[in-house]
Amino acid sequence: MTAVETGAGAATGTFAPRPGAAPLPRMIRAQAALETRMLLRNGEQLLLTVVIPTLLLVLFSAVRIIDTGAGRSVDFLTPGVLGLAVLSTAFTGQAIATGFERRYGVLKRLAASPLPRWGLMTAKTCAVLVTEVLQVVLLTAVALALGWSPHGAATGAVSVVLLLLLGTAAFSGLGLLMAGTLKAEATLAAANLVFLLLLVGGGVIVPLDKFPAGAQQVLQFLPISALSDGLRAVLQHGAGTPWADLGILAVWAALGLGAAARFFRWE
Repeated sequence: MTAVETGAGAATGTFAPRPGAAPLPRMIRAQAALETRMLLRNGEQLLLTVVIPTLLLVLFSAVRIIDTGAGRSVDFLTPGVLGLAVLSTAFTGQAIATGFERRYGVLKRLAASPLPRWGLMTAKTCAVLVTEVLQVVLLTAVALALGWSPHGAATGAVSVVLLLLLGTAAFSGLGLLMAGTLKAEATLAAANLVFLLLLVGGGVIVPLDKFPAGAQQVLQFLPISALSDGLRAVLQHGAGTPWADLGILAVWAALGLGAAARFFRWE
């Protein structure tokens, strides 16, 4: 008989079990990795987050269907499509996925796990950011192959990162608000409808100056318009930090995340 079986010659507690939750950072990393794998394995999500933005960039760059103003179409379209990628992942994709997780009781079970609710939201946000990095890399490579020549790529890098982060925060808050207050089917319909409306009227592929003056005054304050215009100011025109666009995104982020924290229902 061994010392393990008899306890002889072994220090007290050496082989005693230590039940308990894993450290919080490890739990968040594990949940974020799971969320990312689930997102990347979902064919509908990939269609929304990768295929559609890429096809729009290639199609409207190769064929001048819409008058995008002076210069090459790809220089105008690329910043807008980068903004569309953030919208598709942080808002539409996250709203639909979270809405159905809530419907099927997944969120309820996860909320009862050792991972705190804010930790779950952090993991979801990390998964969104990882997906967006992959989107930006892919779309940038496609745009460069189409002849895109960004301006201010080095000096404006900080501005671009700030715009993408604030855009992610704004759309993520709005997506979670929708997913946490509406039924899953309503979220599916509303998220896709908002995606299409913002694609057309948010300055992504159609310049805002093509709309009536009254409509422009309203559309310029949409988060997708601020994100697209801010990225376009830096990457197409080589402008400095677009403080006005950053301010609009910051307001949307504060309102969206605040409302989601207040009204989100886990069941």
